[in-house]
Amino acid sequence: MSNYNRANAVKEIAVRCGNAPMPGVAVSMNDFGEDVFTTEVMRQYLSGDVIDALLKTIHFGRPLDPALAGDVASAMKQWALARGATHFTHWFQPLNGGTAEKHDAFLELDADGKALMEFSGKNLIGGETDASSFPSGGLRCTFEARGYTAWDPTSPAFIKRHSNGATLCIPTAFCSFTGEALDKKTPLLRSIQAIKNSTTRLMKFFGLTEARVMVTLGAEQEYFLIDKHFYLQRPDLMQTGRTLFGAPPPKHQQMEDHYFGSIKPRILAFMTEVERELWKLGIPAKTRHNEAAPAQFEIAPRFEELNLAVDHNMLIMEVLRVVADRHNLVCLMHEKPFFGVNGSGKHCNWSLDYGDLSLLKPGSDPHRNAIFLTTLCAVIRAVDLHSDLLRAVTAGAGNDHRLGANEAPPAIISIFLGDQLTEVIEQIETGSVTGAKSRPGALKIGADMLPPLPRDATDRNRTSPFAFTGNKFEFRAPGSGQSCSAVNMMINTIVAESFDFISDQLENVPADKFNEGLQKILQQIIQKHKRIIFNGDNYSKEWVVEAEKRGLPNLRSTIEAISPLLVPENQDLLIKYGVLSKSELDSRHEILLEEYLRKLRIEAGIALEIARSMIQPAAVDEFNRVCSTLLQAQSAKLTYGIESLQSNAARLGLSLDELNAAADELKIAICGEPAEILSAVERLRRAVDALEYLVDDARWPLPKYREMLFIY
Repeated sequence: MSNYNRANAVKEIAVRCGNAPMPGVAVSMNDFGEDVFTTEVMRQYLSGDVIDALLKTIHFGRPLDPALAGDVASAMKQWALARGATHFTHWFQPLNGGTAEKHDAFLELDADGKALMEFSGKNLIGGETDASSFPSGGLRCTFEARGYTAWDPTSPAFIKRHSNGATLCIPTAFCSFTGEALDKKTPLLRSIQAIKNSTTRLMKFFGLTEARVMVTLGAEQEYFLIDKHFYLQRPDLMQTGRTLFGAPPPKHQQMEDHYFGSIKPRILAFMTEVERELWKLGIPAKTRHNEAAPAQFEIAPRFEELNLAVDHNMLIMEVLRVVADRHNLVCLMHEKPFFGVNGSGKHCNWSLDYGDLSLLKPGSDPHRNAIFLTTLCAVIRAVDLHSDLLRAVTAGAGNDHRLGANEAPPAIISIFLGDQLTEVIEQIETGSVTGAKSRPGALKIGADMLPPLPRDATDRNRTSPFAFTGNKFEFRAPGSGQSCSAVNMMINTIVAESFDFISDQLENVPADKFNEGLQKILQQIIQKHKRIIFNGDNYSKEWVVEAEKRGLPNLRSTIEAISPLLVPENQDLLIKYGVLSKSELDSRHEILLEEYLRKLRIEAGIALEIARSMIQPAAVDEFNRVCSTLLQAQSAKLTYGIESLQSNAARLGLSLDELNAAADELKIAICGEPAEILSAVERLRRAVDALEYLVDDARWPLPKYREMLFIY
């Protein structure tokens, strides 16, 4: 029966795909943003004064006059109805890592019972929903149900479509009755305001007039695709998002033939439809390609304003899942769905602009280069002081399996600058020539030109967690399924603190000594925090030893990694910048811990069920078959084959005993400490994977890696 299911799955896939391309949906530039309440749409429905006020709120964070909300709501309703929407929802991002929505019809009744389509300013600005069933980490009791959504005008409303209609989605924050943040958006918005204030303050010392500060993000999203027929036969994938069992096939990714390879027609049809859906939502999907592991892929949009980019990434993940289902595929966002091959990350490319000036891009004059080097040193200081917080916001059960393996960076946070930029930093630190490539004399802030630094002045270091890549920093530690919010919230906050540290120092520098004073400040920062810079192989054992000598934290597991959220100095930092209160920080730690423990126990429970109810019976049948054949051969007094049958029976028997012992151990460990659960699950996996090589393929109950990773 097992092989019948698997064989039929392969047959179905083969018939569906064949040699002909899968039908696709054409992508047109006219699709872009058609389901978004854009500025262009606003101009069709709103007066100039209302648009000007709304754009000041969107671009500069100015408060919006509540009296204008009614005009905006009326315009949104007219536009949404014209686009086929029948309902609206406040779309928010609770602390479970996903998105949430409660749909309300535009329908209202007048005194005579006549149907009206209504949507007021009150409906737009805020809403009330049940907060009791969302994670709160102690901020709310079960019986305290009230939660409130508040319109975020900096992220445009959009329409989500389904087979029978459409819904107007209004991005919102989500807070409790007492005003505490119950979502991921609110702290992100607070951190954006914090870094805007700190950046504006610092730029004044460089004589720049006040300008718009914009934090930008480009999020590279990796994911796996497998056929739905296989997925539905894998209870571990359905319950946990990853395979708890599976012997590595002889060929997986070691031939390096999948990366950037030709995209299969079925996958290309899926990708094309994904892009069409994203373009309609105004999401600038730019790049698509095969990733390193078989059945692994990547999509990347163009850089956008941070808050919008985070919202868009949440929509990207949803669209990937929905469109995959239409193509009889399943999109896996787990950080490590398959053992022994690459996991999936979400590389967050973070940058900062002040007006039309990119603060992380070397300029064409000494003044701009002084700004660039100041920003660079601020980031170095921030990451060195708070690498534990950056690790905390990337923690999770899935990421524990990914970090440090197969091209994912290790749990030790360090910065990669590349040889050329490192040499520049060393010149600032020492005040002398440090290398053969250096220009004559020492580099003087505000007076000298930097050596020519093209956008990508150095080779890439795929093992580095936090790499400078031309005009941005690429943080490679976040996992595929994680929200970008917490990661970028933390980067904003720690960089804001470093900007303020430099500003505090500059306040004591006379105006006519600015360049000399700034150079001294940057020298001190480099001398104190250069330990975080590492351009070598982050996977090497030598780096682990060296990092320990430098005093860099190596937080390998989630429980270790989230503990810095409770350190008083760390809490003081986030409280100081108004990003998270103490109660909100404590709640985040509790939520992360509870989520981690629950995931471990779910994985342990389904692993035990599969082992007992699927693997063990198949292995016993195989053992009985071999033993029966052996007895028949012995009864016939055959002289050949007896030794082979005895050997097979012995191997099967030993593996069955190991499976049984491992299952018994897991049954006890499942209520124990995380380390005990992990150890027991790993022992059970070894036993099951050993049996996969011994049991007749016709009897093996689970789709194998060689099928899931290569047949799609």
